[in-house]
Amino acid sequence: MNDFPHIMLREIHEQPEAIRRTLDIYLEGRGLRADAFAPLAEWLNPRGEVLIAASGTSRHAGLAAEVILEDLCGLAVDVEYSSEYTFRPAANPRRPSVIVVSQSGETTDTLEALRHARSSGELTLAVANVYGSTMQREAACAMPLGAGPELAIQATKSFTCQLTALYLLALYEARRLGTLTLAELDAKIAELAALPSVIHGQLDGWRAQMAVLARKYSDATTFLYLGRGVHYAIAREGALKMKETSYVEAEGYPTGELKHGPNALVSDQVPLVVLATVDRSLEESVARYEKTLQLLDDMRRQGARVMALANSGDKEVAARVTDCVPVEPASEHLLPIPEIVPLQLFSYFMALERGVDVDRPRNLRKAVIEA
Repeated sequence: MNDFPHIMLREIHEQPEAIRRTLDIYLEGRGLRADAFAPLAEWLNPRGEVLIAASGTSRHAGLAAEVILEDLCGLAVDVEYSSEYTFRPAANPRRPSVIVVSQSGETTDTLEALRHARSSGELTLAVANVYGSTMQREAACAMPLGAGPELAIQATKSFTCQLTALYLLALYEARRLGTLTLAELDAKIAELAALPSVIHGQLDGWRAQMAVLARKYSDATTFLYLGRGVHYAIAREGALKMKETSYVEAEGYPTGELKHGPNALVSDQVPLVVLATVDRSLEESVARYEKTLQLLDDMRRQGARVMALANSGDKEVAARVTDCVPVEPASEHLLPIPEIVPLQLFSYFMALERGVDVDRPRNLRKAVIEA
């Protein structure tokens, strides 16, 4: 399937190559490129404290990075909305290192957050897609992306490239801090290098399945997206894509929070979208998965309509939900990258079902400083 009637769909399909270009910036053979990471040698707060400031989709990349940097590197990470961080007191006695994340490198709120951090004397790192952008020039150091020009209002390939770069940052810090063994690091780099091909191999199947599911769920008035741990960030991003692309209300929650209020909304017109993948080599991931199975059992008894993303061939999840979308197994902290792709496609096809002009969403534009 290589016909692309809309820019958004084309850019969704460009993601394997965009991720590959991003990897080429930071990987050399089976290792991290020393020259690419040399500028980052002094960026980290001596106490390992990091604050991530971003807006919209980029903030969801930051939410995933929070978990990844804490789990793999032992850092202490907070995530702020750029638009809120700017109004915090300028003097932060802890002086965390500040990462700003942006597609364009010109996002107004995030650029203001960067300047706020610099004025406070904090070390800064910009993760941005556009070479030579203001954020890349003004931050103490930068991690450019290889997404290429992103023309659609809805960020797709820039998001997966942000996740890729932030995962690479975690691997770099894990090596520097010694929180991963060399064997563990080599295995993670090899898996990451193979990821573009793995996603490419699933794209056509996801595209066909999500077109069918969009017709099936086109009567929904609201979606509740659920994810645990690092997958909560993908629940948030999947919900945002649904809102901005199809104009259908959607909210992302931690899976365990459904019964603390949101479950009152669940009905035939308010389905659930549940992230139920698992890394069976990681004890904590298996524990989260088992708790998710319990919730799916409860939702089945409740009569809820549930679409779930699960490991390919997972019969446990498939038996408990209305529809199951397969994702090839991966390690826990890499799973967010392939997980978001079928959710991007779902929002795209939902927009088509509702007659929305996908490439011209109402009331939205790139939030950048005008030249």
